[in-house]
Amino acid sequence: MIKLTMPDGSVREESGPIDGFQLAKSISNSLAKKALALKINGELDDLCTVIDRDVAIEIITANTQDGVELLRHDAAHVMAEAVQELFPGTQATIGPVIENGFFYDFARDEPFHLDDLEKIEKKMKEIVDRDEKITREVWGRDEAVAYFKKIGENYKAEIIAGIPAGEDVRIYRQGDWLDLCRGPHLPSTGKLGKSFKLTKLAGAYWRGDSNNEMLQRIYGTCWASDRELKQYIRMVEEAEKRDHRKIGREMDLFHFQEEAQGSVFWHPKGFVIFNQLEAYIRRRLDQSGYEEVKTPQLMSSKFWEQSGHWDKYRENMFVVPDEVPNTEDDGPILSGKADLMAIKPMNCPAHVQIFNQGIKSYRDLPMRMAEFGCCHRNEAHGALHGLMRVRQMTQDDAHIFCTEEQIQSETEHFVHLLFSVYEHLGFADVVIKLATRPENFGGTIERWDAAEKALGAALRATGHDFVIAEGEGAFYAPKLEFHLKDAIGRSWQVGTLQLDYVLPERLDATYVTEDGSRKYAVMLHRAILGTLERFIGIMIESYEGKFPLWLAPVQAVVATITSDADDYAKSVIAELRAAGLRVEIDTRNEKINYKVREHSVGKVSAILVVGRKEAEEKTVSVRRLGSKNQTVMSIEEAVAMLRDEALPPDLAPATAVAAAAE
Repeated sequence: MIKLTMPDGSVREESGPIDGFQLAKSISNSLAKKALALKINGELDDLCTVIDRDVAIEIITANTQDGVELLRHDAAHVMAEAVQELFPGTQATIGPVIENGFFYDFARDEPFHLDDLEKIEKKMKEIVDRDEKITREVWGRDEAVAYFKKIGENYKAEIIAGIPAGEDVRIYRQGDWLDLCRGPHLPSTGKLGKSFKLTKLAGAYWRGDSNNEMLQRIYGTCWASDRELKQYIRMVEEAEKRDHRKIGREMDLFHFQEEAQGSVFWHPKGFVIFNQLEAYIRRRLDQSGYEEVKTPQLMSSKFWEQSGHWDKYRENMFVVPDEVPNTEDDGPILSGKADLMAIKPMNCPAHVQIFNQGIKSYRDLPMRMAEFGCCHRNEAHGALHGLMRVRQMTQDDAHIFCTEEQIQSETEHFVHLLFSVYEHLGFADVVIKLATRPENFGGTIERWDAAEKALGAALRATGHDFVIAEGEGAFYAPKLEFHLKDAIGRSWQVGTLQLDYVLPERLDATYVTEDGSRKYAVMLHRAILGTLERFIGIMIESYEGKFPLWLAPVQAVVATITSDADDYAKSVIAELRAAGLRVEIDTRNEKINYKVREHSVGKVSAILVVGRKEAEEKTVSVRRLGSKNQTVMSIEEAVAMLRDEALPPDLAPATAVAAAAE
């Protein structure tokens, strides 16, 4: 008898070997129609796989995450088949699943055009209608290399040639078309359905190396239903309207240029947002018992070697030689590896150096050390994306040095602070993930188990639910990831807390215990916003540039209807500025509707319109962003209203914060 443990814990007994389709049919005909693949002992496999031993088993359908990713995987293969039918001679290279979709890279002499995407989509739907059976074959490596060379698929042959000699490779055949793939795949192309869409074209170097040939990449998205596809397309269209780079230009916040790849040129208005956000976080940290420090940008490679970052992150670090004088001539001489310097990609080793100055006692702990550290990471050019992926970044970084007994209380303290900050910034939907031990890790399994247990206990104590992200911890520590959802439902991973036993031991960060012995401190790496640049990008897109008044670069504009009101407008501006508001005046010889429209595009929160009547009555006509209505009020009322609304949420009375939120 074969015992099959189902996801709900129940056990089915089979008298002999059984494949996935037979198993699904034995449960119900409807399940057999929906079945796409199997998950055997946690590993995905084809539905045709024969089960001949006791296993934990799950039948994968399209309404699961595994099922959706399988659909996307097959969509990439169906797209490649369609491309090669339509454009003979095109070579298919690689086609992985990505977030929300898939892509495939092609080698073709002629460029693809956007018009081609519609033709390819149509051909893909024909292949789905043909319901081609998908079968798995196992070939010898050399046999596969010879075959793909013979049919002119040189890139595919190169991939297979990189597999160790003597190993077999998996080939999946759909109809007359076949491809190298580890699988699994759907039983047939008809199971894919037609809830897919090709979205864009791009260039991509073969194997991501700029020294290699440029290929053509076609992106697509695929979902389990037309409803989900339409919902995603609407979200993408909304995201394009909210693109922070577009809004950043319209609001004159920042720019990028080729001569400083991945670094932001903050314009005055954009830097107002940056400074306001940093000042807010600084106040919150100060209230929460953090002490702010500042550490060097450039540090000897020995610190990164000791910390373990040199082996793990060396390729992402900007490294420079430490030049020393040459006494024999006028030129510099360079010493060996010990004299290499690195621009810091993170702050943690530097913070340990501060901790290690002088003897620390258990009475000094916890020590909460914060820094708005400017860090640099050598991200690939192709990975850079506006404010969302930069090379130079400012982190709201902090490290908590504590005892093991303080782990839970410090984690709880941090989680409460983080949720309070997110609430102030308008993000209420937050998912917490506990990322556990990866395959390559530092320290002992026992320490990792203890760290994961402590973080889980702290989260439960705060009353927040969390999910496990298996194997996604940093090499030195498990971590908590905080994923927030923006106004259009996208998820962003921003905050993090990592519980680290390894780095204090590597860098000899100890304290004197109550009995006089020395013990390594526990180190909590934590951030709430992550990097200010990226968080501002998220806020721009979530708010669509309509910042709450305390963050708005221009909080109000006083615009005149006629030149008769110019002097009055200047007096209004003076009162607003005296109240601490960031305001501008617009006395141009333009129609008022033109002025209002222009400042609305610039996302100005309040436009105070003044003309001859307002000057005589000492009033202003207030028009708020997004509203066609206007309210006439006295100068004193307008100043008081804007001054109260412009208070940062941590400084405003609770009632004012609630009113502003509504």
